[in-house]
Amino acid sequence: MEEEIKAEFLKSGFTLDEEEEILKKCHTFCVNYSLQPSDIVSSWEVYYLNRQLDEPVVKDAEMDGFLGHLQNEQAEAGVKKDAGLHMYSFKDVDMVLDAEDEDTNNVILGTPVKSEKLHLDIYDSAHKMNGNIYSSERKSKLVTPFGTRSNKFAIKFNIENLPTIETVNSIEDHENLEDGIIKRIQPQKSCSVVVHGSGPEPGCRFLYDRIEDRFNALENRIKKHAAALVASGLYEEPMDPSVASQRSIFAVGMICCDGEGHLNDKSILLQSSVEHSGGQRVRLELNKLSLFSFFPGQVVGIKGHNPSGHCLIASELVDYIPLSIAADADLPPAKKQALDEEIQAAHLSSAPTEITMIIAAGPFTTTDNLLFEPLSELLAYATRKSPRLLILLGPFIDSEHPQIKKGTVDLSFDDIFQTEVLRKVQDYLEYMGPTARLVMVPSVRDANNDFVFPQPAFNLDSLNVRHQITNLNNPGIFEVDQVKIGCCTVDILKHLSGEEMSRHWVEGKPNDRLSRLASHILAQRSFYPLYPPAEGVPMDFSLAPEALGISSVPELLILPSDIKYFVKVLSVGEEEMKRCVCINPGRLAKGEGGGTFVELKYQGSPDKMNASIISI
Repeated sequence: MEEEIKAEFLKSGFTLDEEEEILKKCHTFCVNYSLQPSDIVSSWEVYYLNRQLDEPVVKDAEMDGFLGHLQNEQAEAGVKKDAGLHMYSFKDVDMVLDAEDEDTNNVILGTPVKSEKLHLDIYDSAHKMNGNIYSSERKSKLVTPFGTRSNKFAIKFNIENLPTIETVNSIEDHENLEDGIIKRIQPQKSCSVVVHGSGPEPGCRFLYDRIEDRFNALENRIKKHAAALVASGLYEEPMDPSVASQRSIFAVGMICCDGEGHLNDKSILLQSSVEHSGGQRVRLELNKLSLFSFFPGQVVGIKGHNPSGHCLIASELVDYIPLSIAADADLPPAKKQALDEEIQAAHLSSAPTEITMIIAAGPFTTTDNLLFEPLSELLAYATRKSPRLLILLGPFIDSEHPQIKKGTVDLSFDDIFQTEVLRKVQDYLEYMGPTARLVMVPSVRDANNDFVFPQPAFNLDSLNVRHQITNLNNPGIFEVDQVKIGCCTVDILKHLSGEEMSRHWVEGKPNDRLSRLASHILAQRSFYPLYPPAEGVPMDFSLAPEALGISSVPELLILPSDIKYFVKVLSVGEEEMKRCVCINPGRLAKGEGGGTFVELKYQGSPDKMNASIISI
């Protein structure tokens, strides 16, 4: 089995430092936890990304930490498999709490921690004034692992390019109720939110895409990429890479794998367009490239020669579209004019100002209940900070939640969403006043929304504060006071990390894999450039061409992922450098505990920005 483990590590691009010792330990892990060689390597990739290790080298010094990671994975898997427990519903909790005066010994009750009560003073008072049943004090008396967590609102990561008066570390020095109300009613101009592009409508017909739709989507990607490279004037017209030629040629095509496994230097193929090569594939030889990063579905330009007609020997790689090319140049004139007018109106109505925002991604409740405590804590924090914009990204009603999967809840998914999410959001907006703005983005894991990608936005027409909420498709692009923001809740970073093949021989330069993965999204001008899509992604190619495209590089790119949280400044292109701030806020809830969210203050460029990743 040790040879199989070694082969799997090499296939995934990892080398072994102390080979014999590492293989012996990995063999032991496989035996103890009933894992296959492919399983142990997949777990190592997750550990490698979460620890942000610099080099793709498996070191013996990391084995103890890796063992702890495996033990945590096994513990989580054990919890998911335990189907013999009764999961209490909302009615069960109410029934037990109603009977507390008859028998209090059978119920675990507690008094809220003082610091928690101070957090929620202002927000809870708003709940009581609105008279909502869901916000009664009974829930606060129920002791949960989330309620007893430590390190509340601790800063995990921080970028400070602006002078700050108040920091998150002063969270315990709360203002009193009167100060909070005075701060809230101070006049504040609302931010202008303009949605760009279009996507599927709620209730649309989906997952009826044909083979023809898939073919056309991929073919159009290759043709648009080739046209953009030629239009830049830097590259000649693409030629057929499968034709034998002694002279150097330029070809544009999509990276494919010769088989069902991961990409490697022996299985990588280039598929050109039907127009240039009839859609034929040719093997790529990469020995002359010292720097590359490939994944299936990536559209690239290749300079090289094919002396035999069977293998294209690559000498230069072009994996981005020059920034001088406007990706929306092929839009219909009427649509382009309407978009320009919409953007111009937004620019005239709002001068460039400082934008403060809080960004959080689901799940918004812990795995041991459906009380949505992390969401309540986040909204309480937002009432103190008064951000101009709050961005919430799904899943909200997580289909992977143990109680949802087992079917032990006695309410419909829409009822849970209405009661535990929308009502809290509505209370927050009503309390903060008409200038507060909220953006909501669904996830394919949302049990109460269409299971398709691209995904339509939530239908929130019944809310009284719907004019303060922007419902965004998944993925979606919107503009806030001239700052363009892109969002996608499908975990494309994790999917790319499992399929990427790279070589980086740059001396003295750190190998930042997370930045490289995020840069692929901008370079390919697509929120999901991976093909075939990862298992579990309900891709509909009849909806994809228009909805997945990124017309131009946004200032902010929000990509929630199970990979470790980060805020990174990405540079796109070579001669024309444009920068984009990529944000992975992490998950607001992790298991039975709290996760992280991001607080951002942005003044038009990464050099004028404060960003903090904060534990909930």
